[in-house]
Parts: sequence; structure tokens; C-alpha cells
Amino acid sequence: MVSIKTINDTVHGTIRLEGIVLDLLETLEIQRLNSIRQLGLTYLVFPGANHSRIEHVIGVSHVAGQIADAIDLPGAEKDLVMAAGLLHDVGHGPFSHTLEHVLSHESSLDHMKLTQRIIKGDEDNVAPQEREEFPDVPRISEVLKMHGLKPAEVASLVEGVPVTQGLRGLGEPARSHRKRYLAQIIHSTVDADQVDYLMRDAHYTGVAHGAFDFRRLLQTMMLKDGRMVIDKKGLPALEGMLVARALMYSSVYFHKTVRIAEQMIARAVERSEKPVTEVQKMVDAELINWLVDQGGLQREFALRIKYRKLFKRAWHRGRDDLSKEQCDTLLELADRGKRRKAEDAICRRAGIEGGRVLIDVPAPELLLSEPRIAAVDIDVVDEDRLVPFRKSSPLSRALQLREVSDWVVMVAADPKWLGEVRAAVDRVLFV
Repeated sequence: MVSIKTINDTVHGTIRLEGIVLDLLETLEIQRLNSIRQLGLTYLVFPGANHSRIEHVIGVSHVAGQIADAIDLPGAEKDLVMAAGLLHDVGHGPFSHTLEHVLSHESSLDHMKLTQRIIKGDEDNVAPQEREEFPDVPRISEVLKMHGLKPAEVASLVEGVPVTQGLRGLGEPARSHRKRYLAQIIHSTVDADQVDYLMRDAHYTGVAHGAFDFRRLLQTMMLKDGRMVIDKKGLPALEGMLVARALMYSSVYFHKTVRIAEQMIARAVERSEKPVTEVQKMVDAELINWLVDQGGLQREFALRIKYRKLFKRAWHRGRDDLSKEQCDTLLELADRGKRRKAEDAICRRAGIEGGRVLIDVPAPELLLSEPRIAAVDIDVVDEDRLVPFRKSSPLSRALQLREVSDWVVMVAADPKWLGEVRAAVDRVLFV
């Protein structure tokens, strides 16, 4: 008898779990996501944002299945995209994207590459001693193979790389053409990941900007020339989703106080004298405890997060406030060593203890955590013609040019030292 379970999801209502999705949910790699907040430290600004990353991946898998049905995919392809949707975030570390730039610097792997390696069985982000406690629980790659799916094919979809080989179970020979629509469902301008996180994050934060007409968008999705496209009738829904994405980044994901909290945790990990290689395997609470146990700056910052005693913005500049030379100078701060040197120089000039000033230049991190932020590359069907979205909508150009944050650079510090820090910044950053 086929095992089927149903759950009540706050966003999508009743979700039916069966087959490969149900089996993958039993893996340690997926269950670990129960203890990682979807929005990291955003709950410090939006108190309702305590939803976990496992809620999100279940939602992505469900949306991927809905898209598969809408464009009439066969069962084997539906299983593939639902599995990829469920697995697309297994590589996340504690507090989701918060530490991504730190951990990628240490390991040369971002969360997407790490996710692919975990799916293929080349990497494990479950602590060895914890996996030993559950010797009978299979790894992700083993579950995929039991269901006739190739781990490498599932992993390729996570990055938006089209499948180039035939799929088992379709009863067809291997295909040489690329199934671009499969990759589009998981990672593209309009994909199941973004659909779910926009709807889910808007619900939990209470921010109405993330709302859009997904049902209408779903009704107008179709396949054409091996690609997923949108009928012209769905253009308003498509515009609504892309505008929602832009507004959610400005008002929620890159809220200045959220960014300051994230930078505090990131600096605490960066400046730790203990090896951070195992941080990737931790969950949120474990990371906070790890920092507290170290004492010093790590303990201070962890307790500030715990009790919401955060640094405040001392100084910031937008793009229009800076010359080209100053912008070029700021780009150099993407280098961790140079940024840390500048932070400590500001501390010395302000007469405060080292490590107590944060410089935030969000652009490089944004490209790492969300490369789709300005993507508008999807085609619209207009009387049997494929027209790029950028030519179908006047919003396209505006969405690409719109700044995510109102600052190109921000400096934050302890509230009692804001005046001293403000006076020191220009003499350090732009000499």
C-alpha cells in the first residue's frame, strides 16, 4: 500500500505528501532544516518571521508539482522537479543566508554548490556523531536512486542547469536536447522557490508587498520550444510577482536593522579564533551557544542578538552621494581583509575597542545569496510569437535599475559611540 500523508500548510493549505517527497522528508539532511529559520535574524524586526526552512522547501516542492501539472509534465518529470524543490536548500547553514559569505570564503563553496554536493552524496552537513545515532536512515542520494532518479540530474536543476539526458521511467531513449523547462521550474526568473518564499515571507512578516496572483500566473504558464513561458494574459500577474520581489528585498530582506543584526553574527564568526568549518553543520541555537562559550566579542555579540541589543546605523551613503572613485574604493571592501582593516581603523580613530564597528557593503553579498534579484529573462506568448518580458512590459527596465537598499555603504556601531564613529568614517574610508 502506498503511504500518503497530508499536512496543513499556512500558505498553500492542505499539501499531500507521498512517494519520493515523503521518503526524502525522513532524511536527516531535510529534518535538520526544522531548526533553521527561513529568514535568519529577520524576526528581530518582524516578530512573526519565525518560520523554518523546512516549511519553505515543502512549499517549493508543492509549487513545483503544481507547475508540473499546469504545463502537463509526465509523472517522472514531476517527481524530478518536486524532489529538486524539496532539496534545493539542504546546504544552508545556521540563520540561512546570514553567514553565507563567511562560510563560502572559508570553504570556497556557496550554499548552492554545497547543496549539489550533498544531493550527490559527495558532502554531508550532518555532524558525523549525530549521523551515527541513526544508522538506518538513508542519505539523500540513496533515496533518489531507490526512486529511479539520478542524484546528478536533481543537483543540476538546483542551479538552473537544464537536464541533458533522458529520464528513467519515461520509456524514452536519452534525449540530446536540453529540457530547459525543468531547470526553469526550480531556478529561474519565475520559479517555485521564489513563488513560495515571497508568499510565505509576506504571510509571516505581515508585509503586504509580497502578495501577488500566483493562481493566475499558474493558469497562464505553458511550454513552447522546450521552455516554460507565460501567456500574455498572465502578464499582469507576472509583473505583480517581480514587483513583489523587488519590494520584499527593500522592505524586509535588506531592512537596515536586519542587515545590522546579520553583520553582527557574521563578524562574530569571522573573528573567532576557533575553526569555523563545522559551523555549516550547526543549526541556529547551536551557533549562538558556540559563540557564547567563546567569551569576548563572540559572547557579547551573541548576547546582543539574544536580547536584541543591536548596533545602530552611524553613517551611510547612497549611490548618488558618492563619486565614481569613492564607489571603486568601496568595491575593494568586498575583500574581507581590507574591510576588517577599515573597521578596525575606524575603531582606533573613534577610541573604541576593536571589532565594535561594522561596515556593510551589501552588493557583493546580494549577488552571492540571490543572483536572480534583477532577472527578467522570461518570454511572453503574444499571438504565437515569443516576446521577451523586457519588451512586453515597461516595468522591466525599472526593475533592473531599482536599488535594493537605500545605501551603498553603511557603518554601524554601539549606540553610545555613534558620534565618535560618524566623525571617524570619512577620514578612514575616503582618504
